[in-house]
Amino acid sequence: MPDPVPTAPRPRSNLWFESRYRKLQRGLPQTVFFCPKCKGDRRRKHDCPECKGFGKLTRESVQELIARRLVPAFGAKYGVFHGAGREDIDVLMLGRGRPFVFEVQGARNPDVDLEALRAEIVQRAAGQIELAPFVRVPRARVAYWKETHFDKVYRAEVACERMPTAAAIAAAAGFAGTVVQRTPQRVAHRRADLDRPRRLQVLALAPSGESTLELRVLCQHGTYVKEWISGDEGRTTPSLAGLLDVPSRCTVLDVEEIMTDDVPGPRLPAAPAEA
Repeated sequence: MPDPVPTAPRPRSNLWFESRYRKLQRGLPQTVFFCPKCKGDRRRKHDCPECKGFGKLTRESVQELIARRLVPAFGAKYGVFHGAGREDIDVLMLGRGRPFVFEVQGARNPDVDLEALRAEIVQRAAGQIELAPFVRVPRARVAYWKETHFDKVYRAEVACERMPTAAAIAAAAGFAGTVVQRTPQRVAHRRADLDRPRRLQVLALAPSGESTLELRVLCQHGTYVKEWISGDEGRTTPSLAGLLDVPSRCTVLDVEEIMTDDVPGPRLPAAPAEA
């Protein structure tokens, strides 16, 4: 009996899949949250006092929940997560979700049931994330989501030192304009110290407790909403705390919607043209 003819291995290729994620659990970062001290390095992490040898500061991330099933399903070597921006680790991503493209590098098995794979990822995530259906896209979609900016709607719970007056709440509820934000103190170690103008409109503001308010705000990409609420010790002007004339801080923040072209809802007016 003749020996079987060996089959050549399938060539590897790179594939790109677009979807949206909804993040339903606080404390879950978008991408791997490596330890800032050892950077997750295999040799350095074992004796790292910061992460106790784990190499990361969180067990999971949106990226890992997706990659853990998606990369091996395609017989691939690596995967790269390309998000259209990101939210803070303690912020939920609601609405239709945040767009992203997942790049599968070195795939040997391109014939995968995408819907079955999506369902498995969501099931294994156990309520931490939800995913829109995967769609295979060209590489150019990575640049599109990285370079195109959209308005966002946020919902926040605001704690005030005391309840503002009804007149102050009504005035702040009608705010629409430009705020100037100096690089916030919490990110100043990794961002250039600049003044950034950002357009913002309050959609709703009302008491929700003894000294708390519920806020909905529409703002330009890149707005630091937590700092707009508190004023960040004068680094953001005008701020909600300044408009209310009461020290205030954000206690809960959710991205309610990213206003991409296919999402109905309010939009900020176009910025005035420069002279």
